[in-house]
Amino acid sequence: MTGDPFALADDLGPQAIVHIHRPAIGLRAVVAIDNVACGPSIGGIRMAPDASMGEAFRLARAMTFKNAAAGLTHGGGKSVIIGDPRMDRAQKERLVRGFAAAIADLADYIPGPDMGTDETCMAWIHDEIGRAVGLPRALGGIPLDEIGATGFGLAASVAVGAESIGLSLKGARVVVQGFGAVGQHAARFLGEQGTILVGASDTGGTLADPDGIDVAALVATKRAGLSVAAHGRGKALGPDAAIDLACEIWIPAARPDVLRADNAARLDARIVAQGANIPATPEAEAALAARGVLVLPDFIANAGGVICAAVEYHGGSERAAFAAIEEKIRANTAAVLAESRRAKLLPRAAALRLAEQRVRAAMALRRWG
Repeated sequence: MTGDPFALADDLGPQAIVHIHRPAIGLRAVVAIDNVACGPSIGGIRMAPDASMGEAFRLARAMTFKNAAAGLTHGGGKSVIIGDPRMDRAQKERLVRGFAAAIADLADYIPGPDMGTDETCMAWIHDEIGRAVGLPRALGGIPLDEIGATGFGLAASVAVGAESIGLSLKGARVVVQGFGAVGQHAARFLGEQGTILVGASDTGGTLADPDGIDVAALVATKRAGLSVAAHGRGKALGPDAAIDLACEIWIPAARPDVLRADNAARLDARIVAQGANIPATPEAEAALAARGVLVLPDFIANAGGVICAAVEYHGGSERAAFAAIEEKIRANTAAVLAESRRAKLLPRAAALRLAEQRVRAAMALRRWG
């Protein structure tokens, strides 16, 4: 977590970067509140051993644009807790509750679940400070991971993208890199539209089967605590092999920068639907576009979770959340692709233009920007 936070700053933000260190419980964390012109920031808590300040800021900026592009009355923030999310439950609860106590006064930041945290973690935070989204049903929340809000939105974005390039979803092959909560639900919702899962990966390996993988059975394997590579049906490969599996739709749903200049040429797909935040470097996206691959940007395609969180925060129902996700993500994907064609821009550049216009319009109405 070294580095100069001011080196990350521009005229949009960040508003604050807060380092948290509580040696007594082994807590190290960073909160990045990027821009709150549209309203208090919403952003998940990521827990990973190698998380950093730079990652927190990049993710917070992505949330600023994601929330603005979705037309939400919220700005962007993100936090990272340095640690193994598979740690002993009692230790994890101590860290999360300690983190909650440390952010009690950061009123402009509303935490939610992200990689390594879940609805239970949000319940612990809510118990400490009364402020969190993605809560369990028992607390009146809409559990984002349980219902698959992000995966549902991702499937909606893919449907619009596929139509724009003349790709039928019926029989389209899907590979999911990172078969966690987002990847599992994306595969399920896309499967309901006729796609075939032919590959999936996690930190333990990759499973490949050109004849198709039963999504529900693979989810059951994961819930049993096993890697996809231990599923038993299909071919087990190394963790990085997912990039080499031919498909029509490739979904990165794990960590940042899995697609880079040095490996993008290995990808054989027509659509890259970014389920993870910042999963590709700018160089990789440019290289893919040059080959005719449609890249659906993260903060457009994977906004389902935060749209759901905003609906929950404002007292809406699960049904209202799904309706809002469907409407907003389909409309925003279509708008981005239309602007991309009109202005001859990469989809990300078109999406950034749309989102930044909304953020700057909100900033112009605020006393302090």
